[in-house]
Parts: sequence; C-alpha cells; structure tokens
Amino acid sequence: INELFEKYNTFIKASKFGKKYHLVEKEMFFIEGQERVRKIIEENRHRKHSNKKKIQNNTVLQIDNVSPVDMLNVASTIHSIAIEEGIVFVSGKGQKKTTLQNLYESFMEKGERLLKYKSHFEIMGKDRNSYSKTDVEATFMRMKEDHMKNGQLKPAYNLQFAVENYFIVHTHVSNDRTDYKTLIPVAKKHQEHLGNTLMEMVADSGYSSEENLLYLEENNIESYIKLTDHEKKKSRKYYEDISKYYNMKTTIITNENGNTQKAYVCYDNRLLKHQKTEIRRVDGFERTFEVYASENCDGCLLKSECLYKYDPTKHESKNKLMKINERWDHLKSMAEENVLSEKGIKYRQIRSVMTEGSFGDMKENDGYRRFHRRGTEKVTKEIMLYVMARNINKYYRFEQNILEKYEGKVA
Repeated sequence: INELFEKYNTFIKASKFGKKYHLVEKEMFFIEGQERVRKIIEENRHRKHSNKKKIQNNTVLQIDNVSPVDMLNVASTIHSIAIEEGIVFVSGKGQKKTTLQNLYESFMEKGERLLKYKSHFEIMGKDRNSYSKTDVEATFMRMKEDHMKNGQLKPAYNLQFAVENYFIVHTHVSNDRTDYKTLIPVAKKHQEHLGNTLMEMVADSGYSSEENLLYLEENNIESYIKLTDHEKKKSRKYYEDISKYYNMKTTIITNENGNTQKAYVCYDNRLLKHQKTEIRRVDGFERTFEVYASENCDGCLLKSECLYKYDPTKHESKNKLMKINERWDHLKSMAEENVLSEKGIKYRQIRSVMTEGSFGDMKENDGYRRFHRRGTEKVTKEIMLYVMARNINKYYRFEQNILEKYEGKVA
C-alpha cells in the first residue's frame, strides 16, 4: 500500500494532473502500533531460524486511525480525472489498461480488502485470533473429537462448571481458548448470585496463573490449584538443573550505596547481582520481574548447562541473566503447600470425580456433545436448562439414597 501511494504521487506529478486538478500528495494511513508490529515481525524471523515459538501480534495490530475509506476516496478522485480527461476504462482480452486505470483498480481492491480486515478485527476483538462466520461469537478450537485425524479446528465455546457435592452451582460460557481467564468470572458470579464469600477453590493446572492466585489471595479464598510444574517437581532432573534460580544458593551482599540486597550464587560460585526491576503489563494486569545478572561468565566450564541454547561459537561472551517474579513464586509456594496437604489430596480426588464426572455424564451418558444454538447468550441459556435438569436428577438420587456425598480418601 505504501508503494501504491508512492506510484500515485509520482504519476500525478509526472502527468501534471496534480497541478491541473489541485491534488496534494497522499501517504499511507497510520496504523496504531505500527512500529511494534514491525518489531515483532522482525523478531519472529529470527525466532523461526532458531526454532523458537512465534510471538503473536494479533492483539497489537489495530486499523483504527485514518480508515481505508481514504483509499477509496483516492480511487474516486482517479475515476473523476478519467472522466474529465475522456479516458475510458477497458476490460477483456486484448485490451491494454492505462496507468490511471491500474491505479484506480489497485486502490479500489486494496481499500475494499482493508475494510474487510477492519470488520474482521472489530468482530474478533483483541482477545481472539479467529472467529466463525456462521457464529461470530464462537472461536475456532482444537477438539478432542478429531474424526479426520488431522487436528482440525471447529467453532466452539469454552464451557466451565463449578461443582459442589455433585451439584453444578455455576456455569460460565466464554469464547476463550484457555481456561485460566475463566476462573475469576466464576468466582465473581458466586459472590454476585449467592451473596456469600467463597471459602475454597479447587482446580487443575489449566487455571494456574499469577492473576488467578493473586485474586484468590486478595479475596481470602483458599487456593487448591495444581501448578503447571507439579509433575516436573517429582523428578530428580528438576532439582539438578543448575540453570534455574531455585536451585542456586542465595546470599546477602552490600551494594555501592551501602545497602544490603539479595544475590544468587551459581554453581561456579559467581555472584548474580540485582540489576533492575522490569514491569510488564498484559491485558491490564501488571507483573513485576527482578533482574539478576552475572558481571562476568568468562572461563566458566558450565556455560553449556547454565545458559539457554548456548552456542560456544556465537555466545562466548554471553553472561548469565535471570528474571524472577517474586510475587508469583510466593503465590505458587502457598498453592503448592495447600495442594500437597492431606486436605488438598482429598479435594483433588473429589474434583476429578465430581467435576470431570459431570462432563463425562453430559457427553457419554446423556449424549449432549453439541450446542444447538448460536451466540454466547443463547448457548448460556441452553446449558442452563441442561444443568437445571441435571441438578434435579441429582437431587432425586440423593433423596432416594442412591447417591451419597463423596468424601475422598488418602492412601
């Protein structure tokens, strides 16, 4: 598009149409976050060569300022010039198009395409990178049912159940592909509809995030959420990784200002001192990282084990650097303590039986695998009807002593 505007400016200057029709030079419209997008694209090029995961940029790009309508206005101006000059636009085989017509068609095509892009971005929003044309509120997700065995994507909703003693207390329908953004809405829904404060919450590792654990702590809700590295911590390899800060010793040193501060001691007995504090903001949530670095790692024989993807030919002068989120570490240690307690073990058993069992009953026993309505509101009403029927069924079974409260046990 930038090149197209340059062609237009060159043409009106060379043809003297600019002076004749009082036209001014045009430039490409401004895209908010344009420099950020270019930076990410360049970084992704490097990541591709080093087999690293790409950085998503769909939340950065926003076609907001000076809309594509400006391009369509330029096309309209070109068409008016053609009429004034008696230039006929041609089509069909053997017909040669003029420069004026080529510019007109290029501006029309790209302007209309950008209008479509703008429409897609507005429908999709900042939190998604896909949507279904048959149900614009649904997001394409990978399903467990993969009949073609090719990892196909299907339009879907993320359905959450909050279960207490077999009864579904709350449901939450969202179009988010991940689970960790759904925990806080469910907790707020409990307070809003029942008026009482939650005492405890049990969930699997898919809900483990700093934002979720912080919310639970601030609202005095006991967290029994299994951490993402729960299984890794059972292995010897986890505690033998010399590159991780949690396997290093800590010490107290005096800095240049005479103040004492914490420092880490690596396996080669070199100090990693505090350098700075970094703050990252994602979707309005702020995370704080303390940066520790070694002043000199020259001559260290453990570089290949300590530095990430160390290449002696390229990274000979590279020094060790660590970014530590201390608040996140504190929240994880509190959650882990709860999860590994006797009460936590029981709760995890109960969760796997009740919560996962609810979805198992719904899909396998009741044959309810697909929503019949479209749109978040209609899907929510549909699942609420199912939940009401399921809860009535459970109540009847409790009344008939067919079903009893499941307590769980510790081996």
